[in-house]
Amino acid sequence: MRVTTATRIDLEQLLVFRVEAASWIGKLGSDQWSRPYPAKRLLATIAGGTVFMLNDGQKTAGTITLTPEAEEGLWSDDELAEPSMFINKLTVSPDYAGQNLGGRLMDWAGDRAYRAGAKWLRLDAWTTNARLQRYYLDQGFQYVRTVLEGNAVNGGPRVSGWLAQRTPRLADHGFADETPSPEPLRA
Repeated sequence: MRVTTATRIDLEQLLVFRVEAASWIGKLGSDQWSRPYPAKRLLATIAGGTVFMLNDGQKTAGTITLTPEAEEGLWSDDELAEPSMFINKLTVSPDYAGQNLGGRLMDWAGDRAYRAGAKWLRLDAWTTNARLQRYYLDQGFQYVRTVLEGNAVNGGPRVSGWLAQRTPRLADHGFADETPSPEPLRA
């Protein structure tokens, strides 16, 4: 499998992934991703070069967004002063479930973060999705804290404020990485 940088052509697939993931997670009892994701916001992240696609040569198996920019209101000023990369919107197609592609994509992200000079690989997860939180802990992330207030959509409570991080490292993720080398992070 190979990792490539997403293009505008991938937008439809990314939106389908979001709907598939919301349906699957909903069957497990979570309301995560139940609101449609704005295509315009997704196009902006694609244009920024932070969305990556995992392909098996025939089909897209997954996606991950990896950015040096944190979502506003989650991390402290001291934490933001540390060079970090942030995982967002990690999704694997149900057709590829059970193959540890999510774990390998996180290893790929950690490898990329390491090569960019990051001190931390960070993420936020749905505050009520204990199963997802356990998954991230099993992938070597350490719980930091849960943020319940701040920049929530429609003025409601923050729904994705469970914070975790791990040290980035070189990894043998097994993917052919066809993306440009990461830009060095500023300390």
